[in-house]
Amino acid sequence: MQDRISHLIKDSIDVKLKTLQDPELLQTVEKVVHEVVKALQADKKILFCGNGGSAADAQHIAAELSGRFYHDRDPLFAEALHVNTSYLTAVANDYGYDHVYSRLVKAKGRPGDVLFGISISGNSTNITEALRVAREQGMVTVSMTGLTGGKMRGLSDLLLNVPSTDTPRIQGFTSLSAISFANWWSANCSPNDALPRGGDHFGRWHGHPAAIRCE
Repeated sequence: MQDRISHLIKDSIDVKLKTLQDPELLQTVEKVVHEVVKALQADKKILFCGNGGSAADAQHIAAELSGRFYHDRDPLFAEALHVNTSYLTAVANDYGYDHVYSRLVKAKGRPGDVLFGISISGNSTNITEALRVAREQGMVTVSMTGLTGGKMRGLSDLLLNVPSTDTPRIQGFTSLSAISFANWWSANCSPNDALPRGGDHFGRWHGHPAAIRCE
């Protein structure tokens, strides 16, 4: 039993080491952080969508942004699109499950907003439809997938494709988003700041001038 446990932990470590040794992927993570910060400082929204465990990841990451992470700060506009079960079941029943996210993206998405699509295979139809509509809406599209990226690769402005084909290892990678955001704010903001130092480098967060206190 202990050998099996050790093997599973080693597999997880191996994927993280591959990530550390992939400068292109690390650069993409940094670009994603910059796009999120730029969007928030322009009073834009960060939206997330996924299925099953990926939906749980979407809700978790959104909660870290709209709630708190490491220290107190003003809330940030982040939302997981699956949390309204009345909407989800109605649209799935009336239009089909493939459209449950794309209709919400069309209703809520605006130019400059960021949509995260999370799918292990990169081929979930309701996620690819959401990304397609997001692009039509002028949103920034970020995909979190397994190694190949699947169909989502061609619909993504930024692709975070985990160097693995093993579902649990890929799911564990989504925590990188929260880690990246946390490290960014920890390194660039004082405890009560909502957004990083750098001010106009990423633009102002319109409508929330009191929140911009980073140097």
